[in-house]
Amino acid sequence: MADFLVPSPARVSDLERRANAPIHSERRVKVICIGAGASGLLFAYKAQRHFRNIDITIYEKNEEVAGTWWENKYPGCACDVPSHNYTWSFEPKPDWSAVYAGSGEIFNYFDTFSRKHGLRKYCRTRHQVVKAVWDNSRAGYHVTILDLNNNIHIEDYCDILVNAGGILNAWRWPAIPGLEKYKGTLLHTANWDPSVDLTGKHVGLIGNGSSGIQVLPTIQPHVKKVTTFIREPTYVSPVQGLEQHVFTPQERHDFTNKPGALLQYRKDVETGLNGQFSLFLKNTKTQNDTRAYMIQQMKEKINDKFLEEKLIPDWSLGCRRLTPGVNYLETLTKSNVSVVYGEIQEVTAQGCLCDDGNEYSVDVLICATGFDTTFKPRFPLIGPSGENLQDIWSKEPKSYLGVAAPDFPNYLVFLGPNCPIGNGPVLSAIECQADWMMRVIDRYQTHNIQRFAPKMEVVDNFIKFKDEFMKKTVWADPCRSWYKANQADAPVTALWPGSTLHYIEAMGEVRWEDFDVKYNGNRFAWLGNGYSQCELDYTADWAYYIRDADDGEYFSRAKKREIATKSGTMSNNAGVSFVGAQEQPQPHL
Repeated sequence: MADFLVPSPARVSDLERRANAPIHSERRVKVICIGAGASGLLFAYKAQRHFRNIDITIYEKNEEVAGTWWENKYPGCACDVPSHNYTWSFEPKPDWSAVYAGSGEIFNYFDTFSRKHGLRKYCRTRHQVVKAVWDNSRAGYHVTILDLNNNIHIEDYCDILVNAGGILNAWRWPAIPGLEKYKGTLLHTANWDPSVDLTGKHVGLIGNGSSGIQVLPTIQPHVKKVTTFIREPTYVSPVQGLEQHVFTPQERHDFTNKPGALLQYRKDVETGLNGQFSLFLKNTKTQNDTRAYMIQQMKEKINDKFLEEKLIPDWSLGCRRLTPGVNYLETLTKSNVSVVYGEIQEVTAQGCLCDDGNEYSVDVLICATGFDTTFKPRFPLIGPSGENLQDIWSKEPKSYLGVAAPDFPNYLVFLGPNCPIGNGPVLSAIECQADWMMRVIDRYQTHNIQRFAPKMEVVDNFIKFKDEFMKKTVWADPCRSWYKANQADAPVTALWPGSTLHYIEAMGEVRWEDFDVKYNGNRFAWLGNGYSQCELDYTADWAYYIRDADDGEYFSRAKKREIATKSGTMSNNAGVSFVGAQEQPQPHL
């Protein structure tokens, strides 16, 4: 239950202001956003569009915006989501070069977005948040930031703290003994040194996740030899109908100049992405048919019995993150590529000692070994009880619908635990989260709310529901996945219990009954001085509700959904399938 608080001195002026102002008076709100990647930029855009009396500061550790698309510059780095659908729903880009765009082109998209909408004025680059502590007397956060330009710490304060730091940004070396002993050139895909020339070198490549799959075919034509170390199987196959394709000048011209052409293309791709959720449910026809198709494709591309046995999984398709893997399987069979399957026992001064008893010497060792995907904040976040969210989420992170944490008031997070990071179109899910946050901030700004946080019992209920649902999904299969904290048998902490469309509908409104809300003074102080906002606007229509016909909003959820989704206008969605002419690939960050 929400309860009343005695107003603190810092808030008395706000109460007095409300008493003399009309209903829903908008107080000044200070927001600190951590990270100027895709989510942080979208937050700034939405806040700028929807609010007037708001103060936003985005602290970004890098020298540029766009997060992962600024950081990752390894050879072949690209997004395995169709490029025209790796955009905001309202911000298309007609001139993408190809179906799967490279990281530089994606960086340019988000950089252009930030400049077009004037978002850089909110961003302080090369400023890294290193700590945030809740102040109970002021009901906000004291935030400590390291100014990387001058190597000094600065302090800031906010009413609401938004973590848009993302998941795939804290890269890590593999946990292999002896890595520090290696005398050759050591590289990590997420911390790439572009000055290193691989031409004519014998290169070792550790990992067959998304990064490793992109690196191998890119470097293979230029190196003397590649020894790629693989310890477990994974599904790799471009999806029929959306293989890599470079758009022709005519296609780009039509996307730019032909009315409706680009919109229809984007809708067709998104429809396919949204039509594949049954792939992730066990023993569905979509799962079985698509798995058979993928295995057939892999066998045709590998054409090697040993590699087929080692690389094709026996668990369900989609248990681990899918990737189109353009030219990866074909490259494994090239004459200058050697596959070593198994565990690396240790790294030596010359290379890798593997469990087959052999030491493989290499000139350059590339670690395509991913990120810290534990969901813990990258900085100490201290709540009212003095506990650190890093410690609480160290074993199993438990969030409220992927956007908030119990017992940490006025704290919002993008892509938190159990949000749809791999369930369907990911940027659509991020937009949905941003819109939900705007609704929360609006309520906070126009009411005398002091603090809000999801109730622990509510989060426990959500986790219980999620765990039961996951038993029906392929994600629960015994594969090692970052969806499950890189374990084979652990709770699924990275994914939503449903489709992306399911998430969008679930987040369509704020369920305030799920929150512990505390007010500054009388909770009805927002009623103000008895006047409406309309009456104080002499340019407004003071009889706006008088009409010739009932054109007002619909109040039932069903009617709202029918209008929003244009129900009755589509005839072919029932035929959308993962396998066939309309199939689409699974999107990822």
